[in-house]
Amino acid sequence: MPGITGSHHTSFTVADLDASLAFFRDVLGLELVFTREVRDDYFGQIVGHPGAIVKAALLRLPGGSHHLELFQYLTPPGQVHEPRPCDPGSAHLALLTDDLPTLYDHLRARGASFVSKPVLISAGPNRGGYGVYLRDPNGILIEFFQAPKRGQ
Repeated sequence: MPGITGSHHTSFTVADLDASLAFFRDVLGLELVFTREVRDDYFGQIVGHPGAIVKAALLRLPGGSHHLELFQYLTPPGQVHEPRPCDPGSAHLALLTDDLPTLYDHLRARGASFVSKPVLISAGPNRGGYGVYLRDPNGILIEFFQAPKRGQ
């Protein structure tokens, strides 16, 4: 049986691609690979919306080959909603950092909207690490995780 061989990207639908690029590229520092408009028939077939048109961007995540894809649907227009972390279908992107308290202060100074301050993880396999969620301009949850220091 054929199996999964890796991962390529995580995708989020956004209300305004330019505002999202300002956040992911300019605030978080992800590298923009390209932007383009997709009008091709194959795309509408893949997403189940024949005739769909999107403005798209691909950004490189640091430390590997995984990418972040952003779509702004021009046709059909979407409906804005902000799922809570506990709602089925809610998703988040987890990004690693080696100094969460400093990153938190830096991003907060740039206007990032956090769910809480960085939280020390007090139990389980990540005990001693830190975690925090923030919301991007579309309400998408982004987790920052600092792994616990081991062997010290």
